[in-house]
Amino acid sequence: MPRMIEQLAPRIEELANELVAKALERGEFDLMTEIAKPLPVVVISEMLGVPLADRGRFEGWSHAMGRALDPSFLIAKETVAAAVAARREFVAYFRELAKGRRKRPTGDLFSDLVSVSDEGDRLSEGELVITAMLLLVAGHETTTNLIGNGILALLNHPEQHRKLAEDRSKIPNAVEEMLRYDSPVQLTTRLALRDTTIGDEVVGKGAQAVVLLGAANRDPRTHENPDRFDVDRPSPRHLALGQGIHFCLGAPLARLEGRIVFEALLGAGRAFHRTADPVWVKQVTLRGLESLRLEFA
Repeated sequence: MPRMIEQLAPRIEELANELVAKALERGEFDLMTEIAKPLPVVVISEMLGVPLADRGRFEGWSHAMGRALDPSFLIAKETVAAAVAARREFVAYFRELAKGRRKRPTGDLFSDLVSVSDEGDRLSEGELVITAMLLLVAGHETTTNLIGNGILALLNHPEQHRKLAEDRSKIPNAVEEMLRYDSPVQLTTRLALRDTTIGDEVVGKGAQAVVLLGAANRDPRTHENPDRFDVDRPSPRHLALGQGIHFCLGAPLARLEGRIVFEALLGAGRAFHRTADPVWVKQVTLRGLESLRLEFA
């Protein structure tokens, strides 16, 4: 995987530069709909070998399934129904795609996964489809939110924005600070395999615990001045991409895409500013923007 990610860098740079060039031509643009959302979809689609004509369906499925990640008591029935329908369509689509890849592999990641599945002892067909689904949602939603939240943090902190624009070598460290400061995934859940004590609380075997990643990333016991956004923060530590066996499979790709997009925007030669208040997606688990309208000066 790391080698494949490294090989994607020139293509991601090409896509990012194309999208930013179009934004420069227009002057005013919506970061989310014109850069932050389309770029990750194109990248993950090309990785999986999805035909260009089908990529719009990908974004729709990802959006519907991502909206259903909130705790059940917060989700409307229609949201659940849309997620179930999207999942059903996704599974049917990738089962058909797998049939085609078995007959004619195309050298993409999904062809490799199909090959592993056909060995019989590593991936079942169900696991194959679930893996593709995970790559789609995680590879799209997290990166989109990283880009939107990161640019908004810069705009809300002009001195940090100026630092990064003047020295783009700080961008990799800034990406980690963006992930810590305004985490794209705010919470996750864990199932207790045995009675477990956390602080003064006992989580009984079989119980589900909600883990607040965003809160952990602002914990003053771990982070000095946790509510301060600082692109120079020394080696920012965070749980935005998980930890241990739950570490995000697509973390290297998300970091790479974020870095390249920030480099393209900050290196465009023209400053940008907000022209309207940001519009947030109404969700708890995934924290991201629906719209962030910007204008190049």
